[in-house]
Amino acid sequence: MEQTDFTLQGARCLVIGCGRIGALLARKLHALDALVTVSARSARDFARIEAAGLAALDTRRLAGHLDGFDLVFNTVPAPVLGASELAGLKPGCVVIDLASLPGGISPDVKLPPACRVLHALSLPGRVAPLSAARAIHDTVCAILQEEGVL
Repeated sequence: MEQTDFTLQGARCLVIGCGRIGALLARKLHALDALVTVSARSARDFARIEAAGLAALDTRRLAGHLDGFDLVFNTVPAPVLGASELAGLKPGCVVIDLASLPGGISPDVKLPPACRVLHALSLPGRVAPLSAARAIHDTVCAILQEEGVL
């Protein structure tokens, strides 16, 4: 909120990515009364997003759909926000990149006037390494159990 002149209440927020961080962030923003849309790629994720009472958007088709958002949070660690996607940002939109390296914003992209990008790449691992390590451990164990290895 220090980077905007408005509160999260009523703000139109896009969370790109529906993994562990994206899903958690979307729930927290929704609890703060933000109007949350989450982008994903799988039908399973779309169903979970809509069941949570949130709007869904296809990550592969972001271009032309970003003009209504006040805040865009990226959690996808791959370049999903290029020139064609970012060209449609509304003036004053703040983009916060939370993904692991290399991040989700193409490095050479030009932003529309008055829009800003905040790079907070790999933030959980830098500010809370024990919690981040626990989450990674739990995720790896869950995957191994699903695969029948554990």
